[in-house]
Amino acid sequence: MKIKAVLWDFGGVVTTSPFEAFNRFEAENKLPRDVIRSINATNPLNNAWARLESNRISVEEFDTAFAEEASEKGVEIRGKQVLELLSGDIRPDMVQALRIIREQYKTACLTNNVKKAGEGPGMADNAEKAARISEIMALFDHVIESSVIGVRKPEPAFYQHACETLDIEPGEALFIDDLGINLKPAKEMGMETIKVLSSSQAIQDMESVLGISLR
Repeated sequence: MKIKAVLWDFGGVVTTSPFEAFNRFEAENKLPRDVIRSINATNPLNNAWARLESNRISVEEFDTAFAEEASEKGVEIRGKQVLELLSGDIRPDMVQALRIIREQYKTACLTNNVKKAGEGPGMADNAEKAARISEIMALFDHVIESSVIGVRKPEPAFYQHACETLDIEPGEALFIDDLGINLKPAKEMGMETIKVLSSSQAIQDMESVLGISLR
């Protein structure tokens, strides 16, 4: 099928990855590298992180639940400490690519986010950044948030909801995300997928798939 829509992850795609902030926090606090990712990857469908992103628990409940999961890994980390690390820096070249793409394709932002953690869908950590992210969000035809619809990537229902919202078939979508676990079910549904390792690589791959210049 011909591509009709481009679906974008936000954190790690339009902004830098929160994993970079996780690693800085771990180094500063003499914690094992990637321990936060390890906690979030354990029981990924029903751990504290999954329940918060799908709005099944409050921030206060997450703070305690994450601390308990961290304790099982032998480290002390509160959930609220992790939430403070989520807001990345905006990637201007990806925003420019989005501006070009939206002129020819339907667009949607598919984001796993946390209600009441930061400002707006991008979970900005200050008002100025929230305003800039709000301008970027306005470029999308739709913004689909896990904390609003109650399901999250990589649940297939999330992608089905996105397709229904855009009135497309999965095979008519290109989906870009920085996590392979999120891309796998989308690909199985028939979407074209791109894993984002860097903005330059992602732009080059999108140009190849879409056949247009994004610079």
